Amino acid sequence: MDDLTLALWTLEPAELLKRLQATPQGLSAADARQRLARYGPNVLRPRPRTATLTLLLSQFTSPMILIFLVAASLSFFLQDPIDAAIILAIVLASGLLSFWQERGAAGAVAKLLVLVRARANTLRDGKSQELPVDEVVPGDVVLLSAGASIPADCRILESTDLFVDEAMLTGETYPVEKAAATLSAETPLARRTNVLFAGTHVVSGTAKALVVLTGSATEFGKIAEHLRLRPPETEFERGVRGFGYFLAEVTLILVIAIFAVNVYLQKPVLSSFLFSLALAIGLTPQLLPAIISVNLAHGARRMARVKVIVKRLAAIENLGAMDVLCSDKTGTLTDGVVRLQAALDANGNESEKVLLYAYLNARYETGFRNPIDEAIRANCKLDLASYRKVDEVPYDFIRKRLSVLVATPPANSGDGPRLMVTKGALANVLAVCSWAESPAGRRVQLATARTEIERRYGELSAQGFRTLGVAYKELPPEVLIDKDDEVEMTFLGFLVLADSPKPGIAQTVGDLKGLGVSLKIITGDNRLVAASVGGHLGLANPGVLAGPDLQKMSDEALLRQVDAVDLFAEIEPNQKERVLLALRKAGHVVGYIGDGINDASALHAADVGLSVESAVDVAKEAADFVLLEKDLGVLVQGVREGRATFANTLKYVFMATSANFGNMFSMAGASLFLPFLPLLPKQILLMNLLTDFPEMTIATDHVDDELVARPRRWDIRFIRSFMLTFGLVSSIFDYLTFGALLLIARAGTDEFRTGWFVESVVSASLIVLVIRTRRPGFRSRPSRELLAATLAVIAATLGLPFTPLAEPLGLQPLPGALLLAIAAIVALYVGTAEVAKRIFYTERQKRRLDVR
Repeated sequence: MDDLTLALWTLEPAELLKRLQATPQGLSAADARQRLARYGPNVLRPRPRTATLTLLLSQFTSPMILIFLVAASLSFFLQDPIDAAIILAIVLASGLLSFWQERGAAGAVAKLLVLVRARANTLRDGKSQELPVDEVVPGDVVLLSAGASIPADCRILESTDLFVDEAMLTGETYPVEKAAATLSAETPLARRTNVLFAGTHVVSGTAKALVVLTGSATEFGKIAEHLRLRPPETEFERGVRGFGYFLAEVTLILVIAIFAVNVYLQKPVLSSFLFSLALAIGLTPQLLPAIISVNLAHGARRMARVKVIVKRLAAIENLGAMDVLCSDKTGTLTDGVVRLQAALDANGNESEKVLLYAYLNARYETGFRNPIDEAIRANCKLDLASYRKVDEVPYDFIRKRLSVLVATPPANSGDGPRLMVTKGALANVLAVCSWAESPAGRRVQLATARTEIERRYGELSAQGFRTLGVAYKELPPEVLIDKDDEVEMTFLGFLVLADSPKPGIAQTVGDLKGLGVSLKIITGDNRLVAASVGGHLGLANPGVLAGPDLQKMSDEALLRQVDAVDLFAEIEPNQKERVLLALRKAGHVVGYIGDGINDASALHAADVGLSVESAVDVAKEAADFVLLEKDLGVLVQGVREGRATFANTLKYVFMATSANFGNMFSMAGASLFLPFLPLLPKQILLMNLLTDFPEMTIATDHVDDELVARPRRWDIRFIRSFMLTFGLVSSIFDYLTFGALLLIARAGTDEFRTGWFVESVVSASLIVLVIRTRRPGFRSRPSRELLAATLAVIAATLGLPFTPLAEPLGLQPLPGALLLAIAAIVALYVGTAEVAKRIFYTERQKRRLDVR
């Protein structure tokens, strides 16, 4: 397709169609299938066919596992092949368990993502069809309108008032006007106005375009391939990375020390090395990636049931950690159904003329769909048979105006004037007016009427009405219009629009507040309308910061004020991102919900990007989550599910850093004074595998209400304190078990190892039921899956010494009296852990209150 790269903007459309063996009416379905097989899916990086194999191999790529496999292989040839085979089998079983869980999680998420798959309006078999973007192929013809994402690199065949945002590709701040044309080969990328590039989106106007390049062959695909772009790291991913570094430090220090001491004590070097590596693997939460994947996938499925579709799994915990939600008011806090309340003249009287001119403007505009024009069209059905549309200047977010040129009734005979009707934000309409029309139909200087116009506007805004201005200008026959014609206009009157707050929205905002999430409204409406909505919602900080004032502020000044303001009004699209970044710098995890063309950059800037199913393509693509209903009540449930997912992930972390750490630390200490290794490497690995089974069901576990009541983040200091507290408790009872085995039972080597193996697995399994909740264990019910898995592992551990596997594993049956002693030690351990848990959380709560 290299020859087509240059042809994209230099060939005549007819020649380009011929090269691609395509027609302006699009491809047939059969031809499209053949091209899809030839060119591949329209994605930047095709899913590798070996994804399953890659995932399987990735389970065995950690440095610890690789070193252990090499050492076990040496043991196979130099020492005991049976032991080495057992070790390798256990490592393989652990890896397969992790692979099975991660693969299932990935499949579940893939099914959910189909629900919010990006689509393109494509001509197939001569008919317009909404097709998945990844099925678009060279030769397709796509139909584009405002809000649509460009699915591939395309050549414009036809266009009307087309403006495209190319900031993602070229860095150009303002929308670029595009049109059908043929350009020279030397034309730089930023000036190829006849080409639409993948990754950009339509701001206004319409187009019919021919797809030429797809996937990695597009300009955006080349950049992505060159830079190997990846999404920014989430708060959760940073926490996981920090936890990994912490464990690596602890493990490295402990393993090196144990290996050095055992060699110093003249124990076999290879056995000591394998023992040290087994300790390292025991300390390392090998299943953490699988547990995270399973928890996130399980959370995604639960969130789908409450109508929240997850597009990026790692953002689930960010949703749970979110403590500030920024939102526009329209449709999210209000009904989203705009109603035309009144059409008023400059003095505030009902006016048929204002209604007619507003209807002309709304009826003939062809830009992006918006609720205001839909409300005007739905409110009145006037006969426009004697009018004819001539031209249009689409709405944009800089002018905040929309102008339509119509031929008035006399002009249809060829000799009458043409009428330009403009509507938009009142201040922006007044900015292009020099005159105002009085109720009697006379034109007066705008300066004499401006005070009354602005007073009336203030009254309507204070009542919560969104108020637009309508103006007109008569032009000579045969003229067309552009932005420069929006001057010397006559102000005609007001359009008064109502969008009432949703029923129960104040309660929903209160529910978010109860979850520790404060709401901040960022709207383009004026400060009086914003204040009215804020009053209905009962916001804590009803003060308003307006866009013009924000423009004058330094970043430092905004950072100082951003916490104290809940209403941001008259905000320009580029200012939204600035507000979000200030909130993030202030230490908040920030969510933003948006559905418009101008929300994409804000969705990227937020920690949590939220959109809705009815949003424009560019907003849905930028979001981490898509709400199937535009309702904050849905989001409340999503926040709870995000926090439940995070809580269940932390349960595994706490288990791995408490009982596991205690057992491994005790084992390391015991190896210094025992004449033999306290557990063989294969026994350590088997213990690790068995204790991992209950954790695999943690995703199904119930989460206490207090764990979802407030935002939570990774806290390495807290994890360290937890590890030291419960690791110490675990070690105390490990050494108590040593004493019972050595001093009371007078156990030999195999009996000692078996006794400690049984105690370690049973206690580590039961302790999960203790540390999974901050409440007393009997007041918080575990899930059936977790309880069943725990009991099954305990039963398997108790029965293992009596099976044929006992001898190759170095285990032997234990006498009943010793089993009773171990049971008593475990029961005492669980009771002590409950007491330690209560003291630990009580002291932590006291310290938190002291800080406040």
